[in-house]
Parts: sequence; structure tokens; C-alpha cells
Amino acid sequence: MRTVAMEQETNPWESQAARFDLAAQKLNLDEGLWKVLRYPNREIIVHIPVAMDNGTLEVFTGFRVQHSIARGPAKGGIRYAPDVTLDEVRALASWMTWKCAVVNIPFGGAKGGIICDPHKMSMGELERMTRRYTAELVEFIGPEKDVPAPDVNTNEQIMAWMMDTYSMHMRQTVTAVVTGKPINIGGSRGRREATGRGVLIVCDEAIRKLGLNRDETRVVVQGFGNVGSNAARLMAEAGYKIIGLIEVGGGLYNQRGIDIEALWQYRQKNGTIHGFPDAEKYAGEDLLLADCEILIPAATENQITSRNADGVKCRILAEGANGPTTAAADEILADKRVFVIPDILANAGGVTTSYFEWVQDRQGYFWKESVVNEQLEHIMKAAFEDVVHYSETHNVNNRIAAYMLAIDRVAYTIRQRGIYA
Repeated sequence: MRTVAMEQETNPWESQAARFDLAAQKLNLDEGLWKVLRYPNREIIVHIPVAMDNGTLEVFTGFRVQHSIARGPAKGGIRYAPDVTLDEVRALASWMTWKCAVVNIPFGGAKGGIICDPHKMSMGELERMTRRYTAELVEFIGPEKDVPAPDVNTNEQIMAWMMDTYSMHMRQTVTAVVTGKPINIGGSRGRREATGRGVLIVCDEAIRKLGLNRDETRVVVQGFGNVGSNAARLMAEAGYKIIGLIEVGGGLYNQRGIDIEALWQYRQKNGTIHGFPDAEKYAGEDLLLADCEILIPAATENQITSRNADGVKCRILAEGANGPTTAAADEILADKRVFVIPDILANAGGVTTSYFEWVQDRQGYFWKESVVNEQLEHIMKAAFEDVVHYSETHNVNNRIAAYMLAIDRVAYTIRQRGIYA
């Protein structure tokens, strides 16, 4: 029975739906709009034949879910992983709708994924799979329709292949079809660090609100991928004390603070953080419960659950990953008065700078990095203020406040546009 309950708790679609329903109820959302917003507009499943290097033919299953296009083109990443499911992609697509609405940028939400193990595939196999996946989606994506981006196990190179494949079908170069591209083919300066920078900005706002100082603020970061490593580097540079880092296979701890630049260099050289001499080895699950001011889960979903939420000792939980906290854990954290910066706000720096990239591609005019970072800071601070104001006005926690704000904005747009029938 316990296993079934846990499976339900950790199902990302159920988790998203639980928060949506609660926020919609508190907004007294009209029943018709409730139904419209609860389900995606479109779900696409494709089966992709790929010629493997050993001469065999493999068929991979891919998804693209477009949750909403009410406020503009759909926007969302593409992930390559063995455990990708349609439910996960659905949940992530709806989170993207709410995320874009929270930071008030003119996009709806989408998400994509392919069930595969990219670590066991060659570059040639990945390229052929990516190009065929893109070709299958060619009528459904585009600068005015749906703009993909990198996500788990995808990167600038994958985006370059997607952009090229789409461009070949259109018989013209269309840089704005995807974001997260290399800079020399229409990528934006500052995009790579953007999600981590967004985490830094909202943490700055949270410690200001709670009366803390950077140099006395101890931080534990879970995940040293794009989001976690950039958040850790930028926060260490800003004066925060990073005392713990968690990666697959264990963590590192140093109560005096880890030298993040030295760790970064070590990881570049050795391909792992494990064995780094200036911090002690520590169990990852124990580090999640370490005594600290800020905990940043920046890895995968379902890290803080009803099983461990009671042991969390941080004052601020800043969600660098999508869905790291389950709905059941939310209630426990609220009782403990943990200040949660929900994922649809905390990690929105990535999609915000993706929006800047899309704007630059469409203008054909590219901004200096300082301009990108300045615009990002302005949008993230305004969104933080909006969410906290909503939370205090409606007497709800920050997550439900963020959902209420987002749902309100999307519902308002749908009411204005009306339902085409």
C-alpha cells in the first residue's frame, strides 16, 4: 500500500495536477477554464527508426506535448533519458506554461523527450536520432508555433542539429526555431549560465527578505550539471558559502566552504567531483538534510518527499530542478516554515534568457552579455516580488501563490481571446 502511495506521490503529472487543482480552487476559477487549463492542447508520440553504428535498425519512442499556446508560441526543453514517460513530459509541459506566465513572458508551455540512453550512443547515432525526431515534428514546431530548447542530456550541439534539420525542410536558415544554440549560429550570450544566475537572483531576494547576509549563508547544492554548477559558481563568487555538493554516487562536504572554482577545474580534468581533495566524502541523502540556510535541489524530480521532508533543516529551499519537491512534502515544509522558492520561479532564468535569444534571432540583432544579465535580473526580481505579494495577499505558501498568479494570467488571456468554436 505504501509503495502505491509513494508512486502516486512521485508521479510528476499527479503532483502538478494536485497543485493546479488547489490553486484553481483558491482562485475560484470557472469550471470550464479549469478543464481547458488542466489538460494539454496536443500530445504527439513518434516512433523514430535510427540506423545504429553496428548496422542494426533501432526504433526509439519520442514525445512532444504542447500544453498551452494562449499567451504565445509553446516553449520547452527536450530531454533524452531511458526513463522518459508521457506523464513526465505532460507535467513538464504544464510547468512550462506556468513558468512562462510567472515571469510574464509571451510563451505557452511545451516539453519533449525521447526514451533512450544517450550515454550508450555515439555522436553519429545521436545526430541521426535527433534529425529524424525533428523531421517528424516539423509541422508542429517553428518560431511562431513551438520553440524547443535543451534539457536533461541535451545541449547546444543537439539544438544545432535540430535547427539545421528544420532549416533544411524550410529551405532557409531559421535560427529562431530553437533556443540554447551555440553563440555563432544565433545563440544568446549569457544563456548557458542563465538558469544558475536566476537561482542566485531569487536567493539574493529571499535572504534580503529574511534578513540574512551572503557571507553568513551556508548553501548545499544537489547536482553539478548546468544549473547546479553555474548556481554554485555564481553564488560562491557573490560571497555565499557553499558547504555541500551532491552528485550521482555521493556528495562532498566542507563546513568552512568548498572552493568551487578549484572543484570546477578538478571536474573538467577528471570528469567527476569524486576524489576532490579539499572536501570530505558524504552520503548524498544525508547532505540533503544538512544544517544550512539554503538548499538548492538542481538535479531531478522527487528529491524532497514525505519520507525526508521532516528532516530538511534549510531556511530557504530554492528549486533549481523541475519538480524536486512532491506535493505531500510541501505541506510538511510549510509546517516547518521553510521559505520555498518554487521551481516555476527559481529556475525560470533559463526560459527567460531563451526568450531573449528568440527575440534576438527574430531581430537579427544580438545583445551584449551585460544587457542580457541586466534584463534577466529585472524580470526575475519582478516575478519574485509578484509571487511573494500574492502569497501574502492570499495567505498561501509561495508555490500555490506562483501557481495562482500563473493560472490567473493564462485564464485572463483565454477569457480575452474567447474560445474558437
